[in-house]
Formats: sequence, structure tokens, C-alpha cells
Amino acid sequence: MRVVYALRRKSWIMPVGVLVLIVAVFLVSLHLGAVRLSMKEVWQAFSGNGSPKTDMVLYELRLPRMLLSLMIGACLSVAGTIMQAVTRNDIADPGILGITSGAGLGVVVLILLTSEDTKALDTVRQWGTDSVGASSVAAFVGGAIAALLIYALAWKRGIAPTRLLIVGVAVNAVLGAAIIVIQLLMDKGDFMRAAIWLSGSIWSANWSAVLALLPWIVLLLAVIYFKARILNVLRLGDELAQSAGLSVEKERRHLLLMAAALTGAAVAAGGGIAFVGLLAPHIARKLVGPKHELLLPVSALIGALLLQLSDIVGKHALAPSEIPVGLVVAILGAPYFIFLLLRK
Repeated sequence: MRVVYALRRKSWIMPVGVLVLIVAVFLVSLHLGAVRLSMKEVWQAFSGNGSPKTDMVLYELRLPRMLLSLMIGACLSVAGTIMQAVTRNDIADPGILGITSGAGLGVVVLILLTSEDTKALDTVRQWGTDSVGASSVAAFVGGAIAALLIYALAWKRGIAPTRLLIVGVAVNAVLGAAIIVIQLLMDKGDFMRAAIWLSGSIWSANWSAVLALLPWIVLLLAVIYFKARILNVLRLGDELAQSAGLSVEKERRHLLLMAAALTGAAVAAGGGIAFVGLLAPHIARKLVGPKHELLLPVSALIGALLLQLSDIVGKHALAPSEIPVGLVVAILGAPYFIFLLLRK
């Protein structure tokens, strides 16, 4: 009995520890920036006694960006956890499998259709790409089409995880080329806007983006958590999953669409941020093991922490210039990806 209690207590030490780190980094981030705020000024702003300048810096600039980075990191890391379970491959990631590129293609097409020079689709233009809700729908549609295309091309009397990964890499390359072609059709302003967004940037975060992303996170993460047992079974292999009475292909399709929805929401809010879905599940698995009941929340927390730290580095490494957070994560993630490839 004591052993069981000790194991249960130990299993929750890591999530609580990561959460404490997130809170600590969050509090430090409130003070950092082009305008430095003291602890007293931050406290006065939160208590309603701050100056107009402090309130503007804190509420209009820093808090939306910090919250958005946390939510994007959680979305991408959980999507990566799903992909690694579905493919039974530890180097699977929404970016590597092409879902991120599909979501990016959806938003780039939306930017093209809502361009001032484009005379078609006036209703779409009125909806606008400034709305993260519009971008989220476009990104989800693009990501879902990419996921279903990968699934269809990889199907051959079932889905072999290795074949799914290889097809995903190929589709990712094709979608990346399609994004470049569409960018070449844009005017200079839209081209630069798409290029900055695709590099993974959350510098223009606002409360509208936070509120648009929040429902996706609450609903999808809740549903995915209740599928933790299914992810555990899928990780064991198709034969064992089928013998356990699981409808493997049906569940795999549903999980792929959920991963596409999470990726689409993250891409709409923060652009093409890669490698978070690769790094966070790996770190979480080393900390808490392979059981998805604990792996999913810990992975979400680590992804949130990773993106928050990357955003801080991007803002201050070359200040006053700013590095897109997607490039910072890529600098961290690419060497780790190469390391995993060499190991396997």
C-alpha cells in the first residue's frame, strides 16, 4: 500500500514541478521587455492602481503574447504526442508529417483571397484574416485535408506506421512547395506578411487571438485526454489493439483529425512553429513514462514552457531586433531531431 501511494505521489511531482516553472517564467516575463516594469508596478497594475502606460504595456502587449505562447505550445505538444502514438514512431511530429504545412497552406490561401488586389470572394474578404477565428477555420481545413491525404496515400490494407511517416514527409515537401507558389502570386505587402507569419511569430498577439484559441484548447484537450487509454493501446501495435476490441482505423482517423485541429489552431495563432511537437513529448516521456493519462498533461505543460522560454529568447537575444519564436525553436529542435535520427 505504501509503495502504491509513493508511486502515485511521485507521478504527480513532475507535473507540479513543471507548472511551478511555468509560473516562475511567466512572472519573470512580466518584467522583461523594451519597457522594464518593476515588481511594484506590476502589482499596482494587477490591483487596479497602475499608470496608463503600465496598464497598456502589461494588458495590451505582454499578457496576450505570453498567454498565447503558452496555449500554442500546449496545442503543438499534444498534437505531437498523438502523432507519435498513432505512428508508433518517436520522431513523428505535425510539422514533419505535413499537417503544419497543410494548415499553413490554408491560411496562405486565405491571405491571397482576402488581398486588396483580389476581386473574388468578397464575403471571405469581409471576414478577414485579421480574425484568428477565420484563420483557425482555414488552418483546420488545410490541416485536416493534409491529414486525410496522408492517410489515404499511406493506406494499403491498413496503415503501417513507417509508411505513414514516409508519406507524411513527402506530402510535407509538396505542400511546402505549394505555399511558395501561392506566395509568389501575392503582392509585396501580403508576401511579407505571409513570410513573417510562416516563420512562426506571435509578436502581434492580442486578446482576440487568445479568446479565439481558447475554445479549441478547452474542448479538444478535454476530448483527447479521455482518449488516453486508446492512445496507450495504439502504442502497443495494431494486432494487440484489435485483439483488445479496438476499432484501430476508426480511432486513428479520429485522432489524426484532432491532431490536425490542434495544429490548425496553433498555426492560425502563431504561424509555422516546428519541433515543439517533437521535443515536448520526448521530454515528458523521459520524466513520467509512456502512460498517456499522465503523458498528455505533462507534454502540454512542457510544450507551453518551451515556447514561453523560446519567445523570451527571441525577444531579447538580439534586442532591439526580434527573432521569430519559430526560428528559436528550430535552432533548439533541429539538432535534437538529427540526434534521434542517428540513434534510430
